[in-house]
Amino acid sequence: MPTDLHNNQAPSENPFGEEAAATALLRFATAGSVDDGKSTLVGRLLHDSKSVLADQLEAVERVSLSRGQEAPDLALLTDGLRAEREQGITIDVAYRYFATPRRRFILADTPGHVQYTRNMVTGASTAELAVVLVDARNGVVEQTRRHAAVAALLRVPHVVLAVNKMDLVEYAEPVFAAIAKEFTAYAASLGVEDVVAVPISALAGDNVVEPSAHMDWYGGPTLLEHLETVPVGSDPSEEPVRFPVQFVIRPQSADFPDYRGYAGQLASGVLRTGDTVTVLPSGHVTTVAGIDALGKETDIAWAPQSVTVRLAEDIDVSRGDLIAAGRVPTPTKDVAATVCHLHERPLRAGDKVLLKHTTRTVRALVKEISYRIDIDSLEQRSGAEGLSVNDIGHVVLRTAEPLSLDDYTDNRRTGSFLLIDPADGTTLTAGMAGEAFDTVALEATDEEDWV
Repeated sequence: MPTDLHNNQAPSENPFGEEAAATALLRFATAGSVDDGKSTLVGRLLHDSKSVLADQLEAVERVSLSRGQEAPDLALLTDGLRAEREQGITIDVAYRYFATPRRRFILADTPGHVQYTRNMVTGASTAELAVVLVDARNGVVEQTRRHAAVAALLRVPHVVLAVNKMDLVEYAEPVFAAIAKEFTAYAASLGVEDVVAVPISALAGDNVVEPSAHMDWYGGPTLLEHLETVPVGSDPSEEPVRFPVQFVIRPQSADFPDYRGYAGQLASGVLRTGDTVTVLPSGHVTTVAGIDALGKETDIAWAPQSVTVRLAEDIDVSRGDLIAAGRVPTPTKDVAATVCHLHERPLRAGDKVLLKHTTRTVRALVKEISYRIDIDSLEQRSGAEGLSVNDIGHVVLRTAEPLSLDDYTDNRRTGSFLLIDPADGTTLTAGMAGEAFDTVALEATDEEDWV
């Protein structure tokens, strides 16, 4: 995906070429069990890629010396909260921005504790890659499977298994091979197809940024090399057009007496002047009369550009409406979705909520809690009275107005939504339209293959 998509420059002549691939943006999330060394890994990645400022490094060295440590504790580069530093754990999601000559990165450093599952969901919701950390001494544990399941639930397309602390198992290839085989089989059972395993030592720096001199049996890329070269995004031209209307521009001035434009950000697809589109939920069909970007008229726009769209017909279009082309979703008031509950207050059947989907917010009723997913065994446990904080389950909602949702499997942007408390505006639940996992893959995989 070219760089100009992220700073809203005017489209180039060849927006889908490979020229800008080297500097494309990769959003990725990290996850690992407690004491697997995740904060050290992130700190090593930032340090060895020359992404740490001198004053930051000096502060880390100073704190490390005060604790009696001879070498800088790179974990301090990421654990910013006082409680995190005192306990030696990651509590909240921390976003780190860094770049190499080949690519720009936004890293979501997510907690590993069970009680912070909601935080990982938040961090991984926009990620295109997840780095799951495993301690080579412990192998795949319950929390490892939970992190893989969350990545699969959120349809993160690429997963990296970072087998850490290889220095503590004498850099033994059989240890790494056994862990990689077990994790890959489990990930496949969840429908995750792209898994790359990398043996590392975050403390010593082996295979994080620089190749390891202790593991000549490993012929794959370092972690950073893989992050720099993994395919980013998808071809917008192969996706259906989804343009949620955020604002109606109607100057009614002497210079623009009849101008009517619809501003927003393309969620997916490529939109061209002359394209036939459908306005949802009304179902009106019209054509694109013009596209304005950065004050200039253009013939083409693609996700995730922010543009203003002008239509050929003067029809009723408001904020929250969806301009769509290609496979057009059917507006519905009945929404079945997989959700992760984020709030301490439980979500129960009969609750009245607000549902925010793209730029549209409507009233909704929780008709049914179909089941709660045991994230460890992936069993669907029916009969749940409600969903507690960090619970993942399946619900049925009834909305006051029709919504145009895609299945989350097909479109992460227009297949997701939030449930909000109508009394105080608190975010309660994150939702994904459709089923949680690839049920065909789950049924075809023997549980003994991955437990």
